Amino acid sequence: MQAPLSPLAAALGAALAVMAAPAWAETAASALPDVTVSATRIDMADQDAPYASEVHTRADIERASASTLYDYLAQQTSLQITPAYGNRYAPGINMRGYGSTDGYQNVVVTVNGRRLNNVDMVPQLLGAISLADIERIEITKGSGAVLFGDGATAGTIQIYTKARNGASLEAYAGSHGQRGAIATAGLVREQFDLSATLDHGRTGGFSDRDLSGNKDHSEANTWGLTAGVRPIDGLRVELEAGAAHIDTRYPDPLSVPQFDANPGMNKGTNYTHQQYETKHWGLGVDYALNDQWKFSARHRDERKDSVNATFNMAADYRSTSNEVALQFSHQGFILNAGWQNFDGQRSDAANTTSKKNDGVFLHGQYRMEQLTVSAGLRREHVRYRYAPTAGQALEGKEHLTSWELGGNYRFSPALSAFASLSSAFQAPDIDRFFLWGGAFNGFIVPAKSKTLTLGLNHQTERNRLKASVFYARLKNEIYLEPVTWANTNIDKSHKYGLEVQDRFALTPGIAASVNYTWTRARIDRENEGAGAYNGNDLPGVPRHAVVLGLDVRVADQGLLHLSHNWRSTAWAEGDFANANPLRQRIFQSTDVNYRHRFAKNVEGYVGVSNLFDRKNGIWISGFSTSVYPVNFERTWKLGAKIQF
Repeated sequence: MQAPLSPLAAALGAALAVMAAPAWAETAASALPDVTVSATRIDMADQDAPYASEVHTRADIERASASTLYDYLAQQTSLQITPAYGNRYAPGINMRGYGSTDGYQNVVVTVNGRRLNNVDMVPQLLGAISLADIERIEITKGSGAVLFGDGATAGTIQIYTKARNGASLEAYAGSHGQRGAIATAGLVREQFDLSATLDHGRTGGFSDRDLSGNKDHSEANTWGLTAGVRPIDGLRVELEAGAAHIDTRYPDPLSVPQFDANPGMNKGTNYTHQQYETKHWGLGVDYALNDQWKFSARHRDERKDSVNATFNMAADYRSTSNEVALQFSHQGFILNAGWQNFDGQRSDAANTTSKKNDGVFLHGQYRMEQLTVSAGLRREHVRYRYAPTAGQALEGKEHLTSWELGGNYRFSPALSAFASLSSAFQAPDIDRFFLWGGAFNGFIVPAKSKTLTLGLNHQTERNRLKASVFYARLKNEIYLEPVTWANTNIDKSHKYGLEVQDRFALTPGIAASVNYTWTRARIDRENEGAGAYNGNDLPGVPRHAVVLGLDVRVADQGLLHLSHNWRSTAWAEGDFANANPLRQRIFQSTDVNYRHRFAKNVEGYVGVSNLFDRKNGIWISGFSTSVYPVNFERTWKLGAKIQF
């Protein structure tokens, strides 16, 4: 790893040389802020949680100066986020060794509880979420199957927003036609609150023009509105609504010689043109019946239109979800129980296909002086219906169970240990039932996993360390077999690894962070491929990944943030036989951002991504090896923000 880290060392050395003279504040060592987690609907300090977590606060997001949620997750977290075959707005998500191709289906992503997972093989549309709205991102690993059900085999990504008080305007521009503007406004009073956001972002493209004269440009326009009212003590009624229009063009893959010669080349084709239109709204009620009992109810509705003009493909999506829950708390004991449903439907010219989930859950936690224990159980019913425009309708159903056990023991104010054991499931999406070309493939069986996590927390005023190890055993892991192009199951597989997070204050003005993962994902037995996959590594899973960060306070008004993201080689996506000598290459990017406060409510920032101009890509193993260019050259950005 010495060579990949040398660019970061050079960047840090240069930064520290420039910053050698600033006048630091004459204060004691700055204490790191406390971190709160609430993945189990129970607010608690991170070091007391009976599960593995990774939390990113609003302050972390501001330091990074990222423009989009994709950028932040890809550059600052332990998740391996990659564009799905070039599409940054609906990216692949690899967590705990589930792979870049199918990993997104093994993690549940929510925004204030609103589920973003789709009913088909389209990743969660992260491009429809404005980064400006996000107050906290909580990543739970190996947990979440009781409260979130279907798909939480690797864990969850829970995104929380917060009512804002005041207004702000932000604008930025940069290389490759980057530009954007964000307007926010909000009002918080004792009996009501109202918040609104408008977000426009655009890039002009990174590759050469295609045959039609277009570059691989992209544009996202989103708006969001939340309103809450408290008509009587203990009661809150909340309305949320939002919409997004996303228009993106992304290049076709290049051959390896083409990529090596010029990753931004056009090979004589038109770029894939994808458009999304989404609209959603929701209504929620929270009522504290007394000091011990709380009632909540939610209804959410989302519509999404997808148009792929390049391949003349269009589909309409509609999903609704409901939840009724009750919470009881008394002297350290908290019990959550409820019912949830999710009804998703996709319609196109050939058929209408639906997937409906109904689940009930019970989850309890008891906190004593030093020990916290938790346990939960979920029962879920999944129903499928395939109704072609011509022919006979087909139906299928599954009854699935998940459960979780967890504990955390506080040895001292600084040191605690935690353990969790989770049984989870992933019911296949509706696309899994069809072969390439549209023929019916059959209702394949769900995937099931059991995951054990053991970890330690050590937190002081100047250091916050979390380390954990995990082991997951799976039956019927779902994947697309690359030879027959049929969706099927890996009979048996397992994953294990090590995760280390640390943030530490070196001086009152300098803080550093490290986020490291070591992961092994193995195929034990699989009938497909005539046994050629047995004992192999799952493709698209790097063994090592690290994100390093450094924050340097410049006098009282400036903050320099440097980060370096590095991932080791892996088998190319689709190479289940582990036979292709052309493997996924090392990914690395060094990013530098500086923010400066010019006045109480005015600040500016400048950022450079991929400082050392690394040529990164996604390697695909098929009939021939191809590469999707990703983050393959240096970019820069300037911006300013005014708060009122």
